[in-house]
Amino acid sequence: MMYLDEERVRALLDWKPLIDAMESALAAFSSGNVVQPVRSILTIETNKRYFGVMPAASDDVMGAKLVSFYPGNEGTGFATHNGVIVLFNARTGEPLAAMDGRLITEMRTAAVSAAATKYLMPEGSRVLALLGSGVQAHAHVEALSHVAEFSEIRVWSRTPEHAERFARERGAKAMDAESAVRGADVVVVVTSAREPVLRGAWLKPGAHVNAVGANRPDWRELDDEAMAATVLVDSRAAAAQESGDVILSKAAIYAEIGELFGKAVASPPRSATTVFKSLGLAVEDLAAAKLVLKRSEGLTSVVRSRSTSSP
Repeated sequence: MMYLDEERVRALLDWKPLIDAMESALAAFSSGNVVQPVRSILTIETNKRYFGVMPAASDDVMGAKLVSFYPGNEGTGFATHNGVIVLFNARTGEPLAAMDGRLITEMRTAAVSAAATKYLMPEGSRVLALLGSGVQAHAHVEALSHVAEFSEIRVWSRTPEHAERFARERGAKAMDAESAVRGADVVVVVTSAREPVLRGAWLKPGAHVNAVGANRPDWRELDDEAMAATVLVDSRAAAAQESGDVILSKAAIYAEIGELFGKAVASPPRSATTVFKSLGLAVEDLAAAKLVLKRSEGLTSVVRSRSTSSP
């Protein structure tokens, strides 16, 4: 069974097919064509060290991601997320490949936000605001560039030096959180906050928010006013167990995002203020891993055919 390290995964995974794959995978999940429990989380040290097991099975592949979530690593030089994905043939049960899951987690998370943004952002969106300036902020700028053309990018971080560095690298403007959000068409919240950093009073009518952090039932990134918007989630079951933003605000959930992708429910009007609460699902990891494996096998076949062909 082959193992693909992060360098190899990076060479094989492209944004556009990944965004399309996330849309298809989440449509399949919400239509009941994927077997997937809510992930199991082992708390090793509260607020510092967690270990997760994320299995899923679709019609052609099945597998699991084993993931460590170490928020205590923030600022230490070690990644807060690490993981390994193991992929099996769902029809025969044969193992197919294992691969590094850190980059896949980074990219598939931003790709899901991009797919949601395509459906939910207001018409003519031009201003992007990012609360957070780390790995996910960078990934979201990359992914969102495939679904929107932003003329202005704003960024806030709890550490001003980090925001300034991000601004230099991305051609963005560093500013305080309220100034970044006011008037923004799309807002991405990607922090390690445990108390709200986004106030609903700052959002312009019709803004779209991708809320990616606060993946514990007692953590929040958004206040109650922000959560009074039209709320969509990746999984109702996961949100009911894992999302402090949903649980503590008692927000009504309009739909799973996969229901929009699969046209099982109508998209909210573009004039509606929307929040997509993303927690991350195993089906997303498997769909991304499948893309990596298929491209790896395709390139291997090309190399083999070239090496065996006559000069």
